[in-house]
Amino acid sequence: MKKWLALAATAVLGASLLISGCGSSTNNASSSGSKEVLKIAANPVPHAEILEQVKPILAKEGVDLQIVEFTDYIQPNMALSSHEVDANFFANVPYQNNYNKDHGTNFVSFAPVHIEPLAIYSQKIKDLKDLPNGAKVAIPSDPTNSARALLLLQSAGLVTLKDPTGLTNTPFDVTSNPKNIQIVELEAAQIPRSIQDLDAAVINANYALPAGLNPTKDGLFVEKADSPYANLLSVNPGDENKPAIQKLAKALQSPEVKKFIEEHYKGAIIPAF
Repeated sequence: MKKWLALAATAVLGASLLISGCGSSTNNASSSGSKEVLKIAANPVPHAEILEQVKPILAKEGVDLQIVEFTDYIQPNMALSSHEVDANFFANVPYQNNYNKDHGTNFVSFAPVHIEPLAIYSQKIKDLKDLPNGAKVAIPSDPTNSARALLLLQSAGLVTLKDPTGLTNTPFDVTSNPKNIQIVELEAAQIPRSIQDLDAAVINANYALPAGLNPTKDGLFVEKADSPYANLLSVNPGDENKPAIQKLAKALQSPEVKKFIEEHYKGAIIPAF
């Protein structure tokens, strides 16, 4: 009798393990069938807002897009370099090329999405012709946007540069400054908060918009639409060919995103595709 009970118990245990094994296999299949998580570092405006528009597109293709917001231009690249995120969306090619050179990274940038027109703003004057002699004019301090701002000041007739079309000019390359303006370099995010202490300021659109400034309405002088500074995706080398990244790039250049940019930003942000 005891022997029979032992055999029965063994049979029950075996059946239990078999059922358990079948259940485990089902769970694994369920896990493999779940959406692939894709983490993207972005500035809040307009990058994160644009990314929100592609979430439903990617969800239909099995990708769970998660947006990690940063308010500066440094942390998105640090997060990408340390593989905390799969890609970032905040910068342009000249900026990323300069970052790669200075930090020994090899980020690959592709899929241009939009242009954020740089503009000159002021709370003290309504026309650049009224800019006083010796005026304090702020520009971004990072090398790429500093050079870009100097080109804008040159286009506005305020300065002349050693290399009139160069993307690496610094304030030391100003060869003519008729109004003797004082060029003040500040961290880009800080400029909108400091505008009341300045005569004028060159502000990136992604920082101007949250501050209530629209380049097409409030800018005294605005960068042309053929700017080479389109914002695009950046990834670590080799990741540009990953299916989820390719799906993201395609979604960001979709008709839905183009329509959103045109209707939501009304010229303050311009599609680059």
